[in-house]
Parts: sequence; C-alpha cells; structure tokens
Amino acid sequence: MTNVLIVDDEHTICWGIREYLTDEGFCVSIAPSAEEALEMIPTVSPDAIFLDVRLPGRDGLSALPDIRRSAGDVPIVVMTAFGNLETAVKSIEEGAVEYLTKPFDLDQTARIVRRLLVKQRRSGQQASNPVSAAHDSRCHLVGRSPAMQQVYKQIALVARSNVPVLITGESGTGKELAARAVHENSLRRSHPYVPVSLAAMSPTVIESELFGHVKGAFTGAEGDRQGCLDLAAEGTVLLDEIGDVPLEIQVKLLRVIEQSEFLPVGASHPRPAKLRIVAATHRNLPEMVAAGTFREDLYFRLNVFPIELPPLRERREDIPLLVRHFLGMSGHADPPPDIAARALDQLKSRHWHGNVRELRNAIEHASINARGRLIDCEHLPAPIARRGAESESPNMLQQQIAAWTNAKLQQSKSTGQPSVLYEELMNVVEKELFQAVLQSCQDNRTQAARMLGIHRATLRERLRKLGLD
Repeated sequence: MTNVLIVDDEHTICWGIREYLTDEGFCVSIAPSAEEALEMIPTVSPDAIFLDVRLPGRDGLSALPDIRRSAGDVPIVVMTAFGNLETAVKSIEEGAVEYLTKPFDLDQTARIVRRLLVKQRRSGQQASNPVSAAHDSRCHLVGRSPAMQQVYKQIALVARSNVPVLITGESGTGKELAARAVHENSLRRSHPYVPVSLAAMSPTVIESELFGHVKGAFTGAEGDRQGCLDLAAEGTVLLDEIGDVPLEIQVKLLRVIEQSEFLPVGASHPRPAKLRIVAATHRNLPEMVAAGTFREDLYFRLNVFPIELPPLRERREDIPLLVRHFLGMSGHADPPPDIAARALDQLKSRHWHGNVRELRNAIEHASINARGRLIDCEHLPAPIARRGAESESPNMLQQQIAAWTNAKLQQSKSTGQPSVLYEELMNVVEKELFQAVLQSCQDNRTQAARMLGIHRATLRERLRKLGLD
C-alpha cells in the first residue's frame, strides 16, 4: 500500500486529506511539525510527502533539505496559503517536485500522488539538481492571491530549464517583471539580461537591432555593430511585444530558436545564438495566427512554456499589498505615508484597465497630493475610463440580453412549458449586481444600498430572496 505523510499543524486540513486519501486506497500518516516528521520518516517509509510551509517550531522550507536527506528520493509536495515567488523558487530549489497553494481540491492530492509515483517508477529516481537563486530587488512581482501563486509556481518550474517562455497578459500586468524573474532564478542569471521593446522599433531597424550588421551592409553602416542577440550571449533576451514583429523577421527568429544561430545583416556566415528567449505580448497570438499575421510555427516554438499574468481586476485581494509596496517605493516621504481604509476600498472597487501600472501611477499621484500625510479619497486621481467603454458596454449587454431571451423563447417553444422570463432575468442580473456592489463595499449594506439607489430594507429583502442573505 502507498504511504503518504502529511506534515501540517492544521487539524481540519489533515483530517480532510486523510479521509479522502484513505478512501482512495492510500495509507496516510500525519505529523504536526517538521521535527516529528523527521522522527516518523524512518518508521513510516512514506512514498510521498505533503509539507506545509508554516509550521510550529521549524518552518517547512528550512526543514525541507533535512526531510529530503531523510526521505531520499521520495517526492515532496510543498503546501502553502501564503506563497510568493521566493517561496516557490526555494521550494523547487530544495527538492520539492510540486508546489500546491491552499485551498486546493482533495481530488488534486490523489491525482498528484498517482502522477508522482508513476513518474518516479519511470525515471527510477527523482532528479534533483537544485540551483542557488539570487533574488534580485528588481524582481518586484507582488501578490499572494491564488492567481499570482500560480504564476510564481510556473516561474520556479521553468527557470532552471532553457526552453523558450511565452508570457502573455494585458498591458500593465508585469510581463517584463515576470521575464526578469525567470532570468534571475535561472542558471544564466550571472550573464546578461537584455530586454528588447520591439513595439518601439520601426520595421526598418528591427533586423539590425536584433541581429546586428557588418560594415557596409547598408548606407551608413560604417562598421560592425553587435545586435541584441549578441549582447545577450549566454544570458536571456526578452522579446517584448513579439506580436508586433513583421513576418519577415519572424522567419529569422524561428531560425534562432530551432538552429541556435542567426545571421547579422550583410554577413555571409551565421553566428551561434547561445541564449535563452523569453517572449511577451498583450496580443492574442492564436487569433493572429488564424489571421495570417503571425507564423504558426514560431508561435508553437515560443509557446513551449506559457505563463499568463492575470489582470488586476481578477486579483483585487492583492491591491492592499501592491499599494503598500508602491508607497514604500514612492520616495516622496520618509517614512512613507499611510492610506485611509476608505481610500483603499475605493482603489479595490476600480476596474483598473491599465492594471498594476495604472495602480502604481495612481499611488505616486496620491503620494504627491498627500504631501506626506494620510492618503485619503481626495488625493486619488480620477479613474481612467477606457476609450469607447461607455458606448461599447451597454451595446454588449443589450446583445447578451437579447441572445439570452431568444434562447429562452426557443427553449419554451421546444418544451411547451411556459417561461417566467422577467423573474428569471432579474434573478440572474440582480445576483451578479448585488454581489459585485457588496464586494466593492466590503459587505457594508448601507453603503451598498446607497450605491444601488435603493432602500436598505429593499436590498435586504432582495438578498433574502436570492439566497445571498
């Protein structure tokens, strides 16, 4: 029987995992601390270990090397509810084979155990060559939300390899920070990191900037010139806004990836490309491939390991962390100013079309306005409305309501059963509306009713009918 050791001091989590894995046919042992786990390992002989980071006494990460030495090649899964990039990287470096963020599905634990055991049987041993990462202050990825913890995990997993990485996400989500984090946690970190903003280059100079040129290659080429690929030798090059590259340059980038060489403009012999390529874009590359504006073969070669950065509106719980981070970086006051709770609530309720970049600009603006005092609502800049959003959103909503209504009418005709369309639509629309407003008001129902323009008693009654009370 497969033995699983859970190292966690949270009784409810241990009980839930044990009950589920036991039903799945595993034998489960529990250690509430790292010290007890080290004592139990020789006796239990676990086939897999789930290790929490925050433990009484010695924490999980500091104990991981000793647990690894005691357990041998047994796969170790690190669990945490408070993950960040450093935690994810250190977990992988110290020999963990998986990084699991709480809360997680119990189904996930059984799938992980089975997958790890199959992988271990195939390989015969667990490969583990930890690297010693240098955490640079320039890597300012901030956030503890599940979405960001997934990003940290992906960076930690891919950093030690040499495969191309494609980082996608809306403008302002921190794609260059993620690319730099990949480099700083890789074996190439002591070599150059060269970010190239392709969108800022005209099509006529991209080739020369990337690949360099030789003397006489064109008018004005009075000598040899190194390109960005030469400057990034043995290191990492970030091709930022890869979606803006002309098709003729895309062919040459494909050669760099597939043959590890490139040809400077005007040269007769290729040069070796001993570097790693990380690409980033806010564009939808699959749509560009379908439209014929981006090469399919290049897309597949770049997309070996994709990392998608979430928009800020999908990780609003990180806004307080980001605000305090940017306040500390503002440099307008020492110590930096604090922010009022209502101002923070207002920031959390905004849409943030410009994502983290827009939030940073807003905090810098507020810091100047506050002049070292407590930042309040009046110090914040006005929200930036997306161009055309006022006219597009109502039309989109109208189209969705019309499509929903037509579908319901067709359903009613096919089944022969009458529909109560008004009540059904109100239940759907009101539930989403009330939940969004309550979240932005931190569940303050008086404030929510005022924002909705209805009486508090009316709001309470509607919440009760919708099952939200």
